[in-house]
Order: sequence, then structure tokens, then C-alpha cells
Amino acid sequence: MGTDGASGLRDGRKWWWQSGSGELWERAVTERGDHFYEEATNAPRNAFDVSLRPPGFDEFTGQAKVVELLTMRVEAARQRGDVLDHVLLCGPPGLGKTSLAHIIAASVGSHIHTCNGPQIEKAGDLAAILTKLERGDVLFIDEIHRLHPKLEEYLYPAMEDYKLDIIIDQGPSARSIQLPLPRFTLVGATTRSGMLTAPLRSRFGMISRLDYYNVAQLAGIILRSAGLIGIQIEEEGAEEIASRARGTPRVANMLLRYVRDYAQVRADNVITAAVADAALQLIEIDADGLDEMDKRILEAMVYKFDGGPVGLSSVAVVVGEDTTTIEEVNEPYLIMRGFIKRTPRGRVAMPAAYEKVGAPVPPRAEHLDLFG
Repeated sequence: MGTDGASGLRDGRKWWWQSGSGELWERAVTERGDHFYEEATNAPRNAFDVSLRPPGFDEFTGQAKVVELLTMRVEAARQRGDVLDHVLLCGPPGLGKTSLAHIIAASVGSHIHTCNGPQIEKAGDLAAILTKLERGDVLFIDEIHRLHPKLEEYLYPAMEDYKLDIIIDQGPSARSIQLPLPRFTLVGATTRSGMLTAPLRSRFGMISRLDYYNVAQLAGIILRSAGLIGIQIEEEGAEEIASRARGTPRVANMLLRYVRDYAQVRADNVITAAVADAALQLIEIDADGLDEMDKRILEAMVYKFDGGPVGLSSVAVVVGEDTTTIEEVNEPYLIMRGFIKRTPRGRVAMPAAYEKVGAPVPPRAEHLDLFG
């Protein structure tokens, strides 16, 4: 049995992920003295339940600069026998921040402890997490910008001096105790790096921003994922899905799973460009990756508000959607693709938006500097 790919210890069982085979091999491990006794069990996973996360840097597609820097820092720490410095991963959702955190933990050969910023409500919760860490462990905090500001004060000495100061009791009987912590690596992920306080941001030894993927990179991810879940796909079919995935691997894998179901029922389990196009048209995702709500937003701005400038709340009322959803889900991609523009006076429809909805481009839309 080969052992290419990632490996680790989970629930008392040693496991190996064999890249390319789509199988997870497990062996029960018991420790007696200085020896390990292994009971071999072949446990391939169901293709429909397999995780699509890459197990190592070599299988992580895209973000070349970030991966190169992380690989170098991890290798340097391993050569010194030291613990990797704290890492902050920034960028829009679905670009691989969580996957990179797991890859970092696997690369340094340590356990990863995951939590979400809003889940940590009081100092005792944070203390319970930190005191369970062992030397070299990775603590991954997703949405770290939503961590309560008071709790950040506890993280400062933990990140710098590996100590935890806790106040016990209240009033005259209150006292402070200091708990030593093992050297660990904090990996923070945030979609809004600007909301992090400067003191917390400055304590990360490495800050990396993840960018959107191009079609070729997404096509490569889709081909790999298709192999893992056991579906036949042509390169043209992968490119068709990639072109509508909004530059995001999470969206690409989500669309792949949907197209897989469509191909299973209506296309003999083979994803071609035509099959992918028919499947995505069924859920109203066009060739530019715009869904029904995206097109409703563009139509409202062009036809209801004469191209703008218009406030976000007015657009939300017309399309019947929450302002937060439009701002965080729809707008980033529409702005990235050049359909709309944010100005101090409000949102403005760009010439591409007029062409998208089939409306003539007015002369003023060709000189959008007037709106700036």
C-alpha cells in the first residue's frame, strides 16, 4: 500500500490519504512501550462523501506567491526545529483560507484546533482552547475579525509571550493568575482585514491575501475534484463550469456537484461542455457567472434608476433582498467584472451592465468620471 499524500492521527487511528486514488487508508494504532502495533484495515471512502480539500501544498492550485511563501516559512521552521510564526490569511470567502490552515498543520506535523470568532464569547472559552494546545499545534480562528475586542486583549500575551493572564473572581477578592502556554501557531482567517485592530494585526508574523482565481486555475481544480468524486468530465466541460464559478473554488466545486447530478440523470454520467451549459442554464447561471439576483440588480439600476448613482438601500427595496446580502454576496463579483461601480454618491451602472441587460448605453455612461 502506498502512502503518498497527507497522513495524520485521528481518533486513535493512523490514516493516509492517497492522492490520485481517492481513498482514505486507516490503521488502528496502539502504543505499548516504545513500539506501535498496527491493525491494517482498508477503508475507502464513498466518492460522494470525499473531501475535496487538497491535502498538501503540492495539490493546492493557485495563489502561487502565498503558497511559495508559506512553503518556505514552514520548511525553515522545520529545519530549525522551531514553531511556525503566526499567519493571517485575508481574502473573499471560498478562496482556500481554511484549506491552507489545514495544510499548514499537516506540513508541520501537528494537530489543528479550529473555532470561529463569534463562537468565543468569554475569556473562559478562549482559555479552555489555549490551555489544550501542545507545542507546535495550530489554532485556526475563522472570521477572526468578529472576535470580541475584549478577548483580543487575552490574545496579545498569548501570541507574543505564550502566556495567558486570567482574572479570577470579582471585586475585592479578584486576583490575576498567569498560565504558561506552549509555543503554538495561530492561523487567522478573515474576509475583512480592515476590521482587525492594529495591535492584533501587527502580531502576525505573516499576512497573506488570497485573490480570485482565473478560469484555467479553476478548470484544474474542477478536473481534480471530478477525479475524487468519480465523475467523467471533459476539459471543455471543466472550462465551462470554471467560467461561471465567479473566480472562487468553493463555487466551482459546488457547481461541479450540481452538474454531476445533472449528468448522472440526463447525460450518462459524462460532463461535456454542452452538458455543463444545459445544467447551469437550468439554474439560471449565465456565461458570465451571473445568477438571477445579479441580473435583477443590474436591471433595477439600469431601468429603475437610470444607471445611478443610487443608494444600496434603494436597490435592495426594488429587488427584495437584504442590503447586507447584496453588499457581501453580489456586489463584489459585479464590481470585479466591471458591471457596477461604487462612488461617493452611490452605485453606478457601467457600460457593461447596459450591454448585459440589452439596453443602449447612454452617452453619460461612457464618461463615468462625471460621477466620481
